[in-house]
Amino acid sequence: MENYFKSLSILKLIFKWKIHLIIITGVTLVLSLVFSSSYFIKPKYKSTAVMYPSNVAPYSDESESEQMLQIFQSNFIRDTVISKFKLIEHYGIDKNYPKWRSWLIGEWDENVKISKTQYEGVEITVFDTDPVLAKDIVNGIMDAYNHYVRNMQTMKFGEVVAMLGRQVNRKRAYIDSLSNKYSQLSSKYGLVDYISQSREISRGLLRTTGGGTVNVTELNRANKNILEKGGEMIYLQELLMEEATLFTEIEKEYDLAMMNYDRRYTYINLISAPEVSDKKASPVRWLIVVSSLISVLLVSLIVISVIDGGARKAE
Repeated sequence: MENYFKSLSILKLIFKWKIHLIIITGVTLVLSLVFSSSYFIKPKYKSTAVMYPSNVAPYSDESESEQMLQIFQSNFIRDTVISKFKLIEHYGIDKNYPKWRSWLIGEWDENVKISKTQYEGVEITVFDTDPVLAKDIVNGIMDAYNHYVRNMQTMKFGEVVAMLGRQVNRKRAYIDSLSNKYSQLSSKYGLVDYISQSREISRGLLRTTGGGTVNVTELNRANKNILEKGGEMIYLQELLMEEATLFTEIEKEYDLAMMNYDRRYTYINLISAPEVSDKKASPVRWLIVVSSLISVLLVSLIVISVIDGGARKAE
């Protein structure tokens, strides 16, 4: 019942002051329409892109999308795009102003929105008074991201290539030294194949005991060489085979690292490309007008109720 009487008193107050409220409403309507027009508030256009990360692996427990979001929000991306599109001049920022950089970052944060979607994608939204520039800034952010990730990948795989390259060189030098030792045994001691030569020497020794015709001096020399250097020759043969196998494996790793180092992938899987908008995104004039009318009417009712209450007490 109390609420009913309160509502009734408000209606009486509105009816009593209806002329004033109509004038106030009319003036507010005109002013809100004027000040929300393009003469006072430059319209902004929106361009949006949705994407997923591609050809990257996370560096920690975060997902690829979270990693992409972190890079998009980095100072490198922001400063690269600001420099590329000369946004300091575009935003009308005076660099003589002591806090011009804070002003610039504030403009960037207001006009560039980067967030993760509910499906683990990343969305870039740019607002600007120039619809073409809004689209270009979105593309510029994606280009800066690709450049940043490519540099990181090049640096990472460059370190791997350098490390494996040093291993390949060391292994090649070691195999060359083993081959040289093997060649020296072959040329100096006439050792080529331990098993075959041992068999032939054994046969020659048997022929001498059986009365066959052989070069005993040469046979004894070859037998002596086999006995003295045969073990070393077998060791070198086995070591060369092992080292050749290891060398092949290292070369495969090196070739793979070099392939990753030289690759020029794109690191964005674009789902929705940015477009030039033909419809302004802000200001929303009807929202400005409605909110202005409601605010002014509420304030007017409060002021009128105070005035009306004071007048009653005076009577």
